[in-house]
Amino acid sequence: MGFLGKLAALPKLSGAVAGRGGGAWRRPGRASAGVPLPLPARATAVPRSPPGGRAASSSRALGEYEEVFRSCLAEPEKVWGEVAEQIQWYKPWVRTLERGSLGSASWFLGGELNICYNAVDRHVENGRGDQIAIIYDSPVTNTKDRITYKELLDQVSKLADVMIKHGVKKGDRVVIYMPMIPQTVYCMLACARIGAIHSLIFGGFASKELSVRIDHAKPKLIVTASFGVEPKRKVEYISLLEAALARVQSKPDKVLVYQRPNLGHVPLTKGRDLDWEEELAKAQCSKCVSVPSDHPLYILYTSGTTGLPKGKPVGTPDAGAYFRVLAEHEVAAFFTSPTAIRAIRQQDPEATLGKQYSLKRFRMMFVAGEHCDVDTLEWSKRVFKVPVLDHWWQTESGSAITASCIGLGNSTTPPPGQAGKPVPGYNVMILDENKKPVKAKTLGNIVVKLPLPPGAFSGLWENAETFQKLYFQKFPGYYDTMDAGYMDEDGYLYVLSRADDVINVAGHRISAGAIEECILFHPAVADCAVVGQEDPLKGHVPYALCVLKQGVKTQESKILKELVERVRTNIGPVAAFQKGMFVTQLPKTRSGKIPRSALSALVSGKPYKITPTIEDASVFKHIEESLKKN
Repeated sequence: MGFLGKLAALPKLSGAVAGRGGGAWRRPGRASAGVPLPLPARATAVPRSPPGGRAASSSRALGEYEEVFRSCLAEPEKVWGEVAEQIQWYKPWVRTLERGSLGSASWFLGGELNICYNAVDRHVENGRGDQIAIIYDSPVTNTKDRITYKELLDQVSKLADVMIKHGVKKGDRVVIYMPMIPQTVYCMLACARIGAIHSLIFGGFASKELSVRIDHAKPKLIVTASFGVEPKRKVEYISLLEAALARVQSKPDKVLVYQRPNLGHVPLTKGRDLDWEEELAKAQCSKCVSVPSDHPLYILYTSGTTGLPKGKPVGTPDAGAYFRVLAEHEVAAFFTSPTAIRAIRQQDPEATLGKQYSLKRFRMMFVAGEHCDVDTLEWSKRVFKVPVLDHWWQTESGSAITASCIGLGNSTTPPPGQAGKPVPGYNVMILDENKKPVKAKTLGNIVVKLPLPPGAFSGLWENAETFQKLYFQKFPGYYDTMDAGYMDEDGYLYVLSRADDVINVAGHRISAGAIEECILFHPAVADCAVVGQEDPLKGHVPYALCVLKQGVKTQESKILKELVERVRTNIGPVAAFQKGMFVTQLPKTRSGKIPRSALSALVSGKPYKITPTIEDASVFKHIEESLKKN
């Protein structure tokens, strides 16, 4: 099909909600009246930080990480069994882990639970119904909303009832084609509540790509919105969906449409379409459905920058929007992407738009989605005046593979360029092409020794054969992340690029990410992409496409010479970096990734394919014309 549907079936353990129920749990032998089992008193809840204070975990001993990490490797069944007791179950499991052939592993066999109950209901039942669950703040529509757990439960349980009334049952798929609004969260939780499997497709995808996903998932119901709003345009979701449905073989029974306020009303198709507000007005509150631990939670389509999409970052109308949100909502911790930070820096190099805001409650910034170069990281530290921590995960993992586990005593000032240490449960190793471990600081293939921990994906949707071949065949006994990088002597991981982004220069494996890191340290460069250009002598050589900061007056030829010297000094002559070009913009996917395969073909004078996730496809034409002039 040209892409893979990654099935992330979160087993019984859902780390995002574990241990935050507001009390201790007991676990009697049997469930009664469909109520989730409470758990043992020893499985106490994680204490909340005092108002305005820092997390209590910051005082933990530095050795605690090593102890927990080693325990997860030595006794995974014992450790994860104890952790899983911090959430509530309808039926206790009879076996914690069953190892299958190659990469398969099943966790918590025989157990039954409901993710929505653990994420929402139990907080209301424990007296936290009036606590804010979601803060919605949209700079592009100037809309703000604060939703309590009680309000969230009401919306989710009624939406679940709507789905049930229109034939959605346990195991059915629901495609969610929505903007980033609270109703999207309601949909995901409602699906989990009744055991339906949701496939979230971020808005704005062209009809062809949308139709492929619909045909693959075969949804009983599609949920969409009338419009989406981006900084420079209004996205007509209904028009895109109609064009997609005209292509598909597996048409849904119903389409539930949320009419966004103040954006105009779209007509509905009689007999097929349902109006969100009308349906919820007559809905009752539906209870949670018990599902097995290995029941699929969602299907998420993904691939690298050579394929189809992962997601889409939030656009901001000005570089000060982040600072306003942090100050206004007294944000303590913030997750964002390096691309977003570089965009802010390009528009506002000294962050003058943020100086009017007080960030007194702000404690920590986390970056992910792509490798964060050191220069961007250091700029963020200087501007936001908090620790900025990179971490690394994949769609397949469902959560971080490496991170700075500050709750376990990891440092908040790790070495520049790293992506943290392996999260307990992930035995990360670096292997060469002969499947042998490499020395510290040696570039190689990043793999994870099996089994994968609870929460990781358990297969590809309706594609078991590819699941085995793609992830577990090249390095038997390991999960192949298909990323390249190295580890230092202290166990920090440095993720440099996808394994296929390593440029083979006359037999030497050179990381494109390492060269980009050098280039981004130049004070005139705002962003860059390094790809392999075909060369008759060396096979391939690095070619850099650079975006300059606003107001740079230095001649481009002079800057290029400085970049060449910088790479030669930091990486060495072996990199053979001598070529580059300056452009006004880089093509990137909606999730901030650089489409390296397409750019490599472009700079090599070969035909190239523009992936449908590219934010602005016209950038390719601009680069192509600039190459002709050079």
